[in-house]
Amino acid sequence: MNALPPARRLRVIIIGGGFSGAAVAWNLVRANRPERLSISVIEPRPALGGGLAYSSEEPSHRVNVPAVRMSMAPDDPQHFARWLAGSGELERDADAIWKNGDVFPRRRVFGRYVAEHLARHIETGAIRHEGLATRVTRETNGWTVQTSAGPVAADIVVLAATHPAPAIPPALIHLAEAPGFVADPYAPDALAGIGPDASVLIVGSGLTSADMVAELDRRGHRGRILALSRRGLRSRGHPDVRGEPFGDFASAPATSALGLLKNIRATLAAAREANINWQSVFDQLRLQGPALWSALAPPERARLVRQLRVFWDVHRFRIAPQVASVLDRRHAVGTFDTIAARLVASNDEGESLVVSFQRRGQTRIETARFDAVINTTGPAHGQALQTNPALRSLAEAGLVRVDAYGLGIETTLESRAIGRDDRAVASLFVAGPLARGTFGELMGLPEVARHAQLVAAEIARLLDTLPSVDAVGANAGDVAVAR
Repeated sequence: MNALPPARRLRVIIIGGGFSGAAVAWNLVRANRPERLSISVIEPRPALGGGLAYSSEEPSHRVNVPAVRMSMAPDDPQHFARWLAGSGELERDADAIWKNGDVFPRRRVFGRYVAEHLARHIETGAIRHEGLATRVTRETNGWTVQTSAGPVAADIVVLAATHPAPAIPPALIHLAEAPGFVADPYAPDALAGIGPDASVLIVGSGLTSADMVAELDRRGHRGRILALSRRGLRSRGHPDVRGEPFGDFASAPATSALGLLKNIRATLAAAREANINWQSVFDQLRLQGPALWSALAPPERARLVRQLRVFWDVHRFRIAPQVASVLDRRHAVGTFDTIAARLVASNDEGESLVVSFQRRGQTRIETARFDAVINTTGPAHGQALQTNPALRSLAEAGLVRVDAYGLGIETTLESRAIGRDDRAVASLFVAGPLARGTFGELMGLPEVARHAQLVAAEIARLLDTLPSVDAVGANAGDVAVAR
C-alpha cells in the first residue's frame, strides 16, 4: 500500500474514558505526531481516566496494590509514585502510608493522576473529550458514532467501555425496587440511607464487598454485616514485606487447567520451603499470565474460568491493608462475618428484606431479615453487549460478539474485534477488560496499561498503511481470521 499523504489525519474515536480508554489515548499522543491523529474520547464523566474504578469520592476506597506498582507507563513503573510524591495528597492522607512503608492512596487520587496527564493534551486539542456514545454504525468510508452531542465520524473505533454494573442475582429480583436494596454499590451515596444499627447483607465477598464494609464502618455503622458468596472466600491481603515474583510457569506452560493447578501447588510448596510468601507466586502468575492462557486450548480455558477463577480472584485481587484491618476488627468484635451459601429466594416486606439461603454442604434452607442488601457480585462483563447501547448496536450489526468464555468481546491477538461471520474488523479495536477472553489476565492495572500500549501500537501501524480516508470502510475493514 502507498504511504498516507502528508496532510492525512487518522480519526480515532475511543468509546470509554476510564483508565483503559485514557491510556490508549495517552499512548497514541505520546507515540505519534499530533498532526497525524485526531483523537476523541467518548466519556460521559466530567474527567477522563477515572472510570468506575477511580472516580469514587469515598475516602475509604483505596487502590488495592502499592503505588509503586501502578503506572500509566509500563516502561516507567515509578511514573505514578513520582507524581504522587509531588501531588500533596500524602500530606492530606497520612493513613495512605502503611506501617511497612507501602502507599495505598485513595482511588480518586489515581484517577486525578490519569486525568492530569490527559488534561494537557485536551488543552492543546490533541485529545477531545466528548459526551455519551449511544450507537456505532459502519459506513462505506469509516464509522459514525452517535453521541449525546451529535454524530462523530471516525476511521478507527476503539471499544474501551467501563465495567458494566453488577447483574442482580435471580434470587434477589423481588428486591430490585426495594428502598433498602443497593443494586449499584458504586453509585454516588449508595450507602447513605443505611442507618448505623442496620443489619446488612452483602452479596459477594470480593474487593467490592470489602469496600462496602470499609465504607459502612467509616460512616459510623455498628450493626451486623453478613457477606455471602458461593465459596465464602474473602479477598486476601498483602504481605508485610513484598518480595520478587517467584516461580516459572512460562518456560514449559501447562496445557490443561489441572496441570496448571498442579504447577501452582508445587510452586507454592517450594515457596514455603524457601520462606517466600505466596503472594510472590501469584505475582509471577500475573506476569506470565498471557503465556499461560495462550498455552491452553479453548476447552481448558473454559474449565479454568468455570472451576478455578474464584480461587484465582481472591488471591490475585488483594485488598489494601487499611481495608483488611477494618474487616479483621469487625470480625473480631462479631459484627462482620462471611459465609459460603447460595441464594434461594427473597421478598420485600416493607420493614425488612427477607432473604433465604442454603449454606454450602447443608440441606436446610435458612431465612433471615435484613435492613439493607448490597449487590457486589462484580461487573457483568458477559452482559456488556446488552447493557451498553453502543456495544449493543455493534452486536446487532454482527460486528462484535461475546467471547467463548463469557468474559467480554472476542478479539484477535492484535485486539481487533471478531464479528458474527468469523472475520476480524481491521478498524475496530477492543481495549481493556472486555478483551480478556483472548488475553487472559486483563483486570489488573499493569496488564491493562500494557494492553493499551499494544492497541495504540496497532493503530499507529495503520497510519502508514491506510491509503486514504475513503479506503477505510465496510469492504476495506475486514480481514479473514484463521479459525
